[in-house]
Amino acid sequence: MFVNKNSIYHFRLTFDLLLLAAAFMIAAIFAQSFEILLERDYMFGLMLILSFAWYLSSNAISFYEDSSSQILSFQFIGVVKNISLQIMLGIVFIFLSKENLFTRNFILYYGLFLLCFISLRIISFQLIVNYLRKKGKNVRNLIIIGAGEVGQNFWKMLGKNNQLGYHFLGFVGDPSTQSDVHCLGNIENLSQIIQMNHVEEAIIALPDGAAKNLDYVIKTCNINAIRTHIIPDYFRFVSKKFKITMLDKFPIITVRDEPLQEIQWRLAKRIFDVLLSLLVIFLLTSWLFPVLMIIQKFSSRGKIFYIQDRIGKNNKVFKCFKFRTMYENFDDKKFIPTTFDDQRITSFGKFLRRSNFDELPQVFNVLFGEMSIVGPRPHAIAYNELYKEFFDEIKLRSLVKPGITGWAQIHGLRGDVLDEEENKKRTRQRIEFDIWYIENWSIALDVQIILLTIWQMIKADTKGV
Repeated sequence: MFVNKNSIYHFRLTFDLLLLAAAFMIAAIFAQSFEILLERDYMFGLMLILSFAWYLSSNAISFYEDSSSQILSFQFIGVVKNISLQIMLGIVFIFLSKENLFTRNFILYYGLFLLCFISLRIISFQLIVNYLRKKGKNVRNLIIIGAGEVGQNFWKMLGKNNQLGYHFLGFVGDPSTQSDVHCLGNIENLSQIIQMNHVEEAIIALPDGAAKNLDYVIKTCNINAIRTHIIPDYFRFVSKKFKITMLDKFPIITVRDEPLQEIQWRLAKRIFDVLLSLLVIFLLTSWLFPVLMIIQKFSSRGKIFYIQDRIGKNNKVFKCFKFRTMYENFDDKKFIPTTFDDQRITSFGKFLRRSNFDELPQVFNVLFGEMSIVGPRPHAIAYNELYKEFFDEIKLRSLVKPGITGWAQIHGLRGDVLDEEENKKRTRQRIEFDIWYIENWSIALDVQIILLTIWQMIKADTKGV
């Protein structure tokens, strides 16, 4: 997991790129012939494009990162994601180049051969590693220094991942802090423990209160030529997804990793939002809006649209567009949870909420750059002020643009309930889901959320009230 990480990465990547080239050549020969492939030398340009795309996509999904710690099913999911992109690029290339020989058969063969080759590589590598470790090779003796919550959680993780190649010897720490774990001794005897047990690597998982021992522990490990790794005790914070970077010679631990901090991903998300919102406007709202507006006008008195101040990115207030779903004689400046069978909701408003059609006008907020298709739902100002009492870190939601739909919404966390304690619990959970989305964002995740939202709308199971 820790040793020669870059070497293992480059070895696996290079091996897979060679397999990609082999799959490409064999697929071309099966689809036509080697002579025809040589005649159409521009097809080798496609092979280079696919190789470069594999490199980019595998890095984007961290396909090779710590692959030894991933179970096979997760690695196969990564293979399927990469190959899906390969197939799409192949289809686009063939369409643009107007290729008339290397078409469907070639793409089908290429995808199948690549899937088989990469899958066999993963299984073979895993079998070889397991065989070597059963023979006692490539297995390192490990101790954990510190038996607090962090140390014990790491120990449990090792127990579930035997393929990591570690032989756990025991904990080193104050025996009084141990429960049912195997303790080799206290920190003062660390040097003797290392020598007597032939320790090769050490995990330092000292709690904050024992940080004074850190210098002694590291120096002792260095004297005994032990590879040392530190797990910082930062799990009390909201985020569990840290990012470590180097600034000159200083290691910097960033409390949370946000993909949308990088300009290329913000640009990709913005292009995705604009294209999708334009598609919705031309294919859906162009005919659906007039229908909904007519029904709205005849079903209840008042304005067709409801425009409300909401909290956007960087806590800036913007005008959020919705179809009106309530009677107009209510005060939206006071927080009153919207519940099932709420008397303020019109009969047509119930349909709009359960179908999510009340949110459709927000595609224009997306076009104006105030919202995104997917993101944390924007809070009304009055709601946001109250939610602060439930969750101190609520402002973290505003690190990205709010969305029409979101990770919390597809998990049923929409709206509020009358029970105050249950409402606090739901609110905290919803905000935690929003923060998870911010830390784990990807275009693929956005597509997944959109598809699940559409499916819930089709089933009339949006949990809307």
